[in-house]
Order: sequence, then C-alpha cells, then structure tokens
Amino acid sequence: MAMQRDPLDPKGLIREAYRIDGIGPGECRSIFLDWALSQPQEGSPQVAIAALIEQYAPDNPDHPMTQVLREGMEKSGPARRRGGWRSRPRDI
Repeated sequence: MAMQRDPLDPKGLIREAYRIDGIGPGECRSIFLDWALSQPQEGSPQVAIAALIEQYAPDNPDHPMTQVLREGMEKSGPARRRGGWRSRPRDI
C-alpha cells in the first residue's frame, strides 16, 4: 500500500526525522533546512511550521525536531534583503 503524500511535507523529510532513533539537533536542523528550501514561494512558512508542530509535537514533545520546528516558528518571518549600500562601512 502506498503512503499518502502530505502536502506540508511532500518529500517526507519531517516525518522521517521523527522516525530516526538517536537523531540529534544538528541533523534535525539540516533536515529542516532541506524542507524549508523545498517549500513553495507563495506559501507561508509560519502556517506550514505551525501545522507540522500541531501534527507531530503532541506525540513527540521532547524530540529534537519538535524543538527545531519551534525555533523555526519563532525565527521565520518575511524575507528581508541584506546588504547593499546601507550595510557598507562609511569612511570617516
């Protein structure tokens, strides 16, 4: 029987992270980054992360991926441009 694809996690990265015994925070951050980079531009990362937390955290409150998702929820926001003339040091 084929598994149904989760629209929030089409590659199954988050699901598989929760299945890996002994996974650490570093590996979870790497998996989260891969997941985040594969998200569609038009979607809201906050909504997707919140839904993943709702889906996985109740059964896995102490899992490193739960912590990474919570950190991602806190730190995610609209993309901002960095650099340009304002970030360059001025000659005094």
